[in-house]
Amino acid sequence: MSRFHELKYRTVTAFQRRIANPGLRRLPLQTLVETTGRTSGLPRRTPVGGRLVDRQFWFVSEYGDRSQYVRNLQADPRVRIRVGGRWYAGTAHVLHDDDARARLRSLPRFNSAAVRLFGTGLTTVRVDLAD
Repeated sequence: MSRFHELKYRTVTAFQRRIANPGLRRLPLQTLVETTGRTSGLPRRTPVGGRLVDRQFWFVSEYGDRSQYVRNLQADPRVRIRVGGRWYAGTAHVLHDDDARARLRSLPRFNSAAVRLFGTGLTTVRVDLAD
């Protein structure tokens, strides 16, 4: 990773971790993905932007395997997704072979624009919903 991309990654993730995510998690209609911490075992909630299609929820991670929530769901793919204020249980799949940029065109515009702007390792995630 270039120095620019490393600096971008550190700056964006620090802002998200300390400022953006704590506020967004409190919004009642914000979409959240809840993973289990891979070392702590505690629930971890991360705001995401995606779309529910049939019995699947699709979203794109800005930093792919560098994202902590992606590492968590790779360790334990059982997740919960809050969409429109309702929680769904499901199993997450990281799709490295999927074209994440093309996938973003089918997801909510505002979030997709931010992911394209700030992300450097775009990776598609699909959650198959159980209920």
